[in-house]
Amino acid sequence: MPTSLYPAQTAERDRWILSQRPTRNILDPHRPYAFFVEEECSATREVVPVATLFLTNRECPWRCLMCDLWRNTLTETVPAGAIPAQIDYALAQLAPARQIKLYNSGSFFDLKAIPPEDYPAIATQVKSFERTIVESHPALVGAACLKFRDLLQGQLEVAMGLETVHPEILDRLNKRMTLDQFSAAARFLQSNAMDLRVFILVQPPFMEPAEALYWAQRSLDFAFDCGATAATLIPTRGGNGAMDSLARQGEFTPPRLEVLEAAAEYGIGLNKGRVFADLWDVPLKPDECMGCRSQRIAHLHAMNRSQHIPPPVACVSCEGSR
Repeated sequence: MPTSLYPAQTAERDRWILSQRPTRNILDPHRPYAFFVEEECSATREVVPVATLFLTNRECPWRCLMCDLWRNTLTETVPAGAIPAQIDYALAQLAPARQIKLYNSGSFFDLKAIPPEDYPAIATQVKSFERTIVESHPALVGAACLKFRDLLQGQLEVAMGLETVHPEILDRLNKRMTLDQFSAAARFLQSNAMDLRVFILVQPPFMEPAEALYWAQRSLDFAFDCGATAATLIPTRGGNGAMDSLARQGEFTPPRLEVLEAAAEYGIGLNKGRVFADLWDVPLKPDECMGCRSQRIAHLHAMNRSQHIPPPVACVSCEGSR
């Protein structure tokens, strides 16, 4: 394999990642860039409707290697009142739901992303929901979480990206976070009556495919040891510029569906919390069997809803059974 194009020095990684980017999308600061109602298995094992809003706001200050969420962000902080206006716009068009996700392509508690003066208005808007789920980098878990939690009538759940417990690869993702820092943030949430959801990458860059399932399993173990009530397995994808450069050099390849399946089955089998496979834009590998792809996605969808493991997929095309 040729010498990596990816910088070895942390100080140079931001510049390299930025240099690989295509253009970002043009957005309206008073409109969310996407919203819909999805169904999700709740902590009580009911399938409940969840209003999922993707808020338009300033880009996250971290430049994570695998991130493509920056494409739907702004370069400036939104004015006060813009985020409540986005929430109003979405909720006026969505069917009723029991829970709400306010995802913002970064950290809800980033003061330059979601203006804190909007917290009271946001809390009023979500008062009918039994659970409000937001995202945050572990470094921003602190006083702002408590301030927002105290305004809510329902339960606050904070989703944090663990990504992987592989120590060398976690460092190379440019997330600027250690496992100890993640654990400390998780303890803060747990000790202050806030639930934790964890995002885990399946086969991140620099990981050999043969090791992907092992590290996904170890990441699930770590997440639940940290008190997570839910974990989402995300099949790592390209499309952000940097990941495509790594793919061309052989330093990244998306995981096979069978690996995502096996990781989800392992996590559900632990019976320590809910495990979801992220099925949005599931990467397609060139050598993947198309005869069973739709069956495997349906198999994963069934696991997401039931939190039980259905009979394995049997494929006559690839002679595989999982």
